[in-house]
Amino acid sequence: MPNRREILLDAAIGVLGERGMRALTHRAVDAAAGVAAGSTANYFPTREALLEAIVERVSAIERDRFDEAAVTVCPTTPPELGRAIAGWTQEATGVHRALTLSRYAILVEAGHNAKIRRQLAETGSRVNAWFANWLRLIGSRDPDHDVHVLGNYITGLMLHQLAMPNPQFDPTDQITALLESLAGPTRSSARHDRTARARSGTP
Repeated sequence: MPNRREILLDAAIGVLGERGMRALTHRAVDAAAGVAAGSTANYFPTREALLEAIVERVSAIERDRFDEAAVTVCPTTPPELGRAIAGWTQEATGVHRALTLSRYAILVEAGHNAKIRRQLAETGSRVNAWFANWLRLIGSRDPDHDVHVLGNYITGLMLHQLAMPNPQFDPTDQITALLESLAGPTRSSARHDRTARARSGTP
């Protein structure tokens, strides 16, 4: 169960994601959290302190979700990984839309805030490690390079969906096609054939 500090930060994420950076004030967070005026300022005296705490909270939530996913996701082919990533992007731009919008707002802020850049880099390195491992499993020839190709593509894909929502949004085919190109047709096809034979019991 979230403590009072986390409740305030979750409310702040909602304000940032739903109304934008200009709307992020102590008073707005107090109202969103349903607490007495001045409560947010007691925990985060300045706007900068509030924003840095939001970055930490968003990063913690994302780390927890990726850690949970890592326990259940073990792809061996581009289609398997493509379906998993597509599901995450649909959740991120759907039920977790405000959280994702807040993250994009933070990315823009990081352009002129070195401390936030460092915070994001720390979280990014952990997430990239998971993605690099999954890319290695599907046959990527250079997972440390390909993880950035994939990450940049997903970032742009979700940004477009957030800006111009498509009710039928399903990027499975596009993401799988990218993964196929990163894995290489020969290795990807061979791995897919081995998986299919194993499932059918064919030697």
